[in-house]
Amino acid sequence: MELWFTELQNSNLSIGLRVNRTLHSEQTEFQSLDVVETVQYGRMLVLDGCVMTTDKDEFVYHEMLAHVGLHTHPEPKNVLVVGGGDGGVIREIVKHPAVERAVLAEIDGRVIDISREYFPQIAQGLNDPRVDVQVCDGIKHVQEHKGKYDVIYVDSTDPIGPAVGLFAKDFYQAVYDALKPDGLFVAQTESPFANQDLIRHVHRDVRDIFPHTYLYLAHIPTYPTGMWSFTMGSKQYNPLEPVASRVRDTKYYTTEVHKAAFALPPFVQELVQK
Repeated sequence: MELWFTELQNSNLSIGLRVNRTLHSEQTEFQSLDVVETVQYGRMLVLDGCVMTTDKDEFVYHEMLAHVGLHTHPEPKNVLVVGGGDGGVIREIVKHPAVERAVLAEIDGRVIDISREYFPQIAQGLNDPRVDVQVCDGIKHVQEHKGKYDVIYVDSTDPIGPAVGLFAKDFYQAVYDALKPDGLFVAQTESPFANQDLIRHVHRDVRDIFPHTYLYLAHIPTYPTGMWSFTMGSKQYNPLEPVASRVRDTKYYTTEVHKAAFALPPFVQELVQK
C-alpha cells in the first residue's frame, strides 16, 4: 500500500506527495508537528497539515527571504527573525559578515528541537555564536524592543493558529517601531494565485506605515501554486539598488535574481496598485 501526504491548500486545491515513512509526529502546545520522508523532496516539515519546508526546495525560500533584505540594507548589524524555528533564514543571515547579532524569536520551541534533529543542514546556523535563540512570543518581542533592529524578518506559517497576529496592521506598526531610523523588514506573504486578498491587505497596511513598500516573487515547488510572494517595508533603502553581493554559496539568490524578483507580472502588479 502506498502512503501519501495531502495538503489541502484551500477548499479547491491540494498538493499530494508520496511518502516513504513518517519520522515524527506530535501535538505541541501550539500546533500539530510532523516530519515525513517523501520520495520527491526528501524530508518534509509539516505544521498543522501545511508544508513548511523540504530538503530539496528549502533553499529557495530561505535565500530569497534573507538575502534580498540583507543586500538592500548597506550595514545590517542587528537582525531579528520572528518565527522561522527551522533555522533556515538564520543560516542564510549568518553568511553575512556585517551581521553582529541575529535573534530568533520562535513561539514553539519544539519546532526548533525537531528541526535540529531531523533537518541539521537547515538548522546549522542556530549554532553560530552571533545567534540568540529565544523561545518567546515574537509579537511581544517586537513590541518590547523599539528602535533595536536594522532588519526584521517575519518567517511565519500560513495565517492560521499562532501566526494570525503576524498578518495584522498593528503588528506591522510594532515592526516599524522596532526598526532603527533606516531599518527595513520582509515578510512572506503567500501565493499571488491562491491568496490575492491577503496580498492586497498586507500591501495596503504596510504601505500605510512604511515610506517604501515592495512586493517580490520566488518560485517554490511545494508551496501553493509554486509562485510565492514576499513584502518589504523600508524606511529608507531601495531594494532595486542592492549592494554588491556579500555571499557566494547560494543556489538560488544572485544579484541578477534579486533585481528580477521585483519585475512583477501584470496580474500581480494589479494586486499592489493603489
